[in-house]
Amino acid sequence: MLRSSRWRLIGCLTCEWLALGIWVGGLLVLIGAVIPAVFNTFGGQDSGGFFLTRAFEGYNRFAIGALTVLCAGTWYRWWSGNQDVAVSRAEMGLLMGMAVIAGIIILWLHPLVASLQAQAFAVKEEAARKAAFEAFFRIHMPVRSLYMVNLVLGIVLTGMKAQRSLRRDRVVT
Repeated sequence: MLRSSRWRLIGCLTCEWLALGIWVGGLLVLIGAVIPAVFNTFGGQDSGGFFLTRAFEGYNRFAIGALTVLCAGTWYRWWSGNQDVAVSRAEMGLLMGMAVIAGIIILWLHPLVASLQAQAFAVKEEAARKAAFEAFFRIHMPVRSLYMVNLVLGIVLTGMKAQRSLRRDRVVT
């Protein structure tokens, strides 16, 4: 038995596509435009670094919203019982992976990196400053890698949704 109307499903899918656009597009803009602009414009590493920390905190808030919309939309499509918008195991697995990685970044790693960054920028003595930056970059590199993994997962999920749409429209078999 179908439990949802056509218009509700259209709204649900539209919101999911918008959330994926925020997830993928937001990260691409940060990586491809904001980071280079900051380090080519701002006077020093300290001010640029603090600015980027705030920019990623903003992105993380948007990512939480996007993830909420994606999870709600996925649940609604599953609940609807409509086979045209059925949720596959692969889609569910990707979404869960994205959620776990985002949770690790937002709840644990980003606050730790921000704290280490503030400590490194506060130190004035050269040897201590170098040690503080080494500690910062030891954590910062895995965080950057996790952001990239989440970007790739978002792109793969977008591709899966596009493929399902084409298959449903019988454009691709």
